[in-house]
Amino acid sequence: MDYQAILEEIQEEIQPFLSQGKVADYIPALAKIKKEQFGLSLTLFDGTNYSVGASDTLFSIQSISKVFTFTLALKFFGPNLYKRIGHEPSGNPFNSLVQLEYEHGKPRNPFINAGAINVTDALINYYGSEELAYAEVLEFIRSIADDSSIVTDELVAQSEMDHGHRNLALANLMKSFKNLDNCPQRVVETYFRHCAVEMNTKMLSRAVLYLANHGEDPITNKIYISAQQAKRINAVMLTCGHYDASGDFAFHVGLPGKSGVGGGIIVVVPKKMGIAVFAPGLNEQGNSLVGTMALELFAQKTGLSIF
Repeated sequence: MDYQAILEEIQEEIQPFLSQGKVADYIPALAKIKKEQFGLSLTLFDGTNYSVGASDTLFSIQSISKVFTFTLALKFFGPNLYKRIGHEPSGNPFNSLVQLEYEHGKPRNPFINAGAINVTDALINYYGSEELAYAEVLEFIRSIADDSSIVTDELVAQSEMDHGHRNLALANLMKSFKNLDNCPQRVVETYFRHCAVEMNTKMLSRAVLYLANHGEDPITNKIYISAQQAKRINAVMLTCGHYDASGDFAFHVGLPGKSGVGGGIIVVVPKKMGIAVFAPGLNEQGNSLVGTMALELFAQKTGLSIF
């Protein structure tokens, strides 16, 4: 299959839609991002990369980081993790306080904000400090991407903290239900720092290969998690990876994926490749509008789907 030609076709077809959607302006540091950008990359198991557009442009991975923190927490805590976090779709906005209150402080899944904050709290418990937990998450991301240059944009992290009142409210609500062990402020700060990690589509498509290969990096042969854990993560990505539009994404694309409000989406094609797309204009659910469209076109043109 001529992947490069397919990516170039997709890039051509999405051009008329690049002005649509809205950047994540509720985070001031992200409000300045130029909307008409598009990058798309895929990395095969032998390391071959195919890319088009702004594939070298660094952007804030935001909620894509939740996949990586969930991976570490599942590795360390196993099924015990589900005592504090569920694995069901929420059907509500990613920052809903109402659902968290109704369900007594237990987040529905690790990909909504409350769930990812709770995962961060669990990692702080495991590593013993906020700083070490952040450093280990960053080191893990560098390892799976095979790129030591990856860093956090501290300005974005601070911007999120300055305007992160709802996330602080989620953390405090969980604390009130005794489902958060550490200081809510410090947990949320750590959470924002890994959301503000900067990557490009080439890095991200490489980083998710371990999930496409039952927990083992097909290039370095490093085993990060068990095959069963990789299966669980992919399942939660398929059912919960796009907030309250997860069913829609599964319907149209048919592959496990995770979006972020920075405009990125990662997708896993089991036993074949990792894919990443970047287009900052978001739809109403907070997912990349053109990115979702591009991945649907990719699934159509290649026939690649888990269904």
